[in-house]
Amino acid sequence: MGGIIWLASYPKSGNTWVRTFLHNLLLNANRPADLNELTKFTIGDGNKAWYEQVTGKPFDSFSDEEVAALVPRVHQAYARTRPDSVFVKTHNWLGTAHGVPLITPDFTAGAVYIVRNPLDVVISLSDHYGMPIDQGVEMMTDVEAYSAETDRKLPDYLSSWSNHVTSWQAMEKSRRHIMRYEDMLYKPEQTFGALAKFLGLKPPKERLRRAIKFSSFDASRKQEDEKGFNERSDKAEKFFRVGKAGQWKTTLTPDQIEKIVTAHRDVMKEFKYLPPGYK
Repeated sequence: MGGIIWLASYPKSGNTWVRTFLHNLLLNANRPADLNELTKFTIGDGNKAWYEQVTGKPFDSFSDEEVAALVPRVHQAYARTRPDSVFVKTHNWLGTAHGVPLITPDFTAGAVYIVRNPLDVVISLSDHYGMPIDQGVEMMTDVEAYSAETDRKLPDYLSSWSNHVTSWQAMEKSRRHIMRYEDMLYKPEQTFGALAKFLGLKPPKERLRRAIKFSSFDASRKQEDEKGFNERSDKAEKFFRVGKAGQWKTTLTPDQIEKIVTAHRDVMKEFKYLPPGYK
């Protein structure tokens, strides 16, 4: 394709799973790829070091507006790291900050978007950020929501869960591929095979199955247990927590379910996420 292929999702929706699958598929090794080397394979959007690299100046010297104005130059630098396409992980919505697009069209080849039932997302999200579930529910309905800035990384501009999903859906269909987390769980060969096809890859079935196996939740959790994972939040005990669908049925209160459905009904209905009894 050439240019950036964004691996985009609302946080805790399966982005790392897709990155791990692609890493294993393209490496085609006889053992699972090292989780802690994912950043060598996939650039993480918003790393402050890139802003210093393209300007030669310390990040602390920039105002918020200056950082926003530098986004296109940083994205151009991402695109130049490979002669063809480069994968870049992002949790940003397809919107703007300080009047500048968070995803620069000129350097974008396409996008893979991963969507997950928000009733399950809110559980993982709350654990990841170390907040009560009620606060997670509020975060997912806030059109101005963003994640916290860290020493190394800019905040992710999320907007609400619904806005996040629909913003990426609006990208030209031929240039974006949407995957449901639940299909990755229950129909892995079909779902990851469709991703490979979108990217112009035609792996033999054995290679595809091996990449699926090596990137499974159990394989990733085993690696995290053995040597840790450098992307785990310091507020969470584990990055790879449960790796299941439908946990909301025994975890969320009726009031929490009602609030999420009320805020996101239309998008949930489109992706078949509405609980029984809702229309």
